[in-house]
Amino acid sequence: MKRAQKVLVRNMSPAAETLRDEGIPFETLDFVYEKSRNFDTLAKNLAAEVKKRAEGCDLCYCVEGGAFEDRAASLLKGAAVIEGVSKSAKAAALARITGGYQAVSAYDLQGRKLTLPLVVYDLDNELLAGDVKLLLCELFGDEAPACYIEGTSARKISLYEADRMSGYSPRSALAVYEIPLLEKKRFGFEDFLAILRRLRAPDGCPWDKVQTHESIRINAIEEAYELVDAIDAKDPDKMCEEAGDVLMQAVFHTLIEEEAGNFTATDMVSAVCEKLITRHTHVFGTDKAAGADGALSVWEKNKMTEKHQTTYSDAVNDVPECFPALLRAQKIAKRGLGRGDVRKLRKEVRRGIFRAQRSRAYGRQTGGRGGARRRAVLRRGARARGGGRLRNGAPRYRQKNAKTLYGIRKTRPRRRERPLKADAGREE
Repeated sequence: MKRAQKVLVRNMSPAAETLRDEGIPFETLDFVYEKSRNFDTLAKNLAAEVKKRAEGCDLCYCVEGGAFEDRAASLLKGAAVIEGVSKSAKAAALARITGGYQAVSAYDLQGRKLTLPLVVYDLDNELLAGDVKLLLCELFGDEAPACYIEGTSARKISLYEADRMSGYSPRSALAVYEIPLLEKKRFGFEDFLAILRRLRAPDGCPWDKVQTHESIRINAIEEAYELVDAIDAKDPDKMCEEAGDVLMQAVFHTLIEEEAGNFTATDMVSAVCEKLITRHTHVFGTDKAAGADGALSVWEKNKMTEKHQTTYSDAVNDVPECFPALLRAQKIAKRGLGRGDVRKLRKEVRRGIFRAQRSRAYGRQTGGRGGARRRAVLRRGARARGGGRLRNGAPRYRQKNAKTLYGIRKTRPRRRERPLKADAGREE
């Protein structure tokens, strides 16, 4: 540092005073704070100022703690680094945290996946301490064991007290200790998996460890109905409970497959995340969508591409057969009407309904006994010639140069058919 032509210090701090005691001249960059709107722009502005001052000379940029704990220093690519004692390592030592831990600046907590034990440094003002407390209490609970570090002193506290300390400074830090699973008040997805794996273990719950896909299949349907009921009731507390039950069923089936070596929970989550990204190409890609209908069209287009569905029939045939009859019919109609020729589809539906009704009517006329007797009657009707009625009493339609099926012409008659005698006066 004494050989450097220029020495820059990020801001005036107790650590900078040591340079003065050593007789090393330096300049501070406190003025950069004043022209920066937030801490993201602050880091960029500091890095830009250091690069500007370093042109044509040897420059030393000093930060308190470890070099890579300073966001501006991490932006200075190609610079030689002389590492010091990091603020997080010092805080962890004072809090007596041994082994591995996660260290994050108080300014970088948002959007980070946080794990315990955790050390939060740069806790330099009361307002920031309040934001950190709210975020960590949401993740780990108000009563989570913690330690507040200021300089060389450490004090054990509960997490909710993190913004009630005095004398916040750049040397202030907060450490949150590891919490045993059974003592936790707040849980994450990894805890959820750990609990279910424990229940499925050889020495776990006698009921949970013997379940199979088939034995708990109905549970998924029941829990889904209960969630729908909570939604209809507009009950947030019940929705929270039932949504968790639905998630439990999904994870339970996933763990069964994980034990079989087919796929893991990470595979499951990765698949659904990839699906959300690849089907929302109007958000994560280059497609455009005007409104909700446009977004739905993009989703359906991407879905057909992913599933290698080249025709609308492929999409209709993909509807699960285990759906209840009305729901399956609604799903098929939605896919068909939304994609294909509406008039053609309606014609096919009417034709199918007509055939089903006529087939049912003939079944009743033959006594409902089926088998050989019904087939014999229908064969006799198909061989009949001329007008009048068939031997079973049903009317036969004349149709020149056209094949008939069981005495019925294939196309639906334009006029409304009179009911058969066997159906006269019967309510369906």
